[in-house]
Amino acid sequence: MIAFLKILQVVLSILLALAILSQNRGSGLSAVFGGEGGFYRTKRGAERVLSIATVVLAVLWVLNALAFLFVQ
Repeated sequence: MIAFLKILQVVLSILLALAILSQNRGSGLSAVFGGEGGFYRTKRGAERVLSIATVVLAVLWVLNALAFLFVQ
C-alpha cells in the first residue's frame, strides 16, 4: 500500500506541475496561440478545463499526502 501511495504521489506531482506551468498568468490560454487578451472575460473551453483540472489535481495531491499519515 505504501508503494502505491508513493507512486501515486509522484504521478500527481508531475501532472500538477504540468497543469500549473501550462497556464499563462493574466493573459489566458488564447494568448499562448496568438490571441489577444486585452480585456477581462470568463474562462472558457480549454482554459476552464485546465483550471478545474489543476484544482482537482491539487486536492488529490493533498489527500494522498494525508493518506500517508494514516498508513504509516
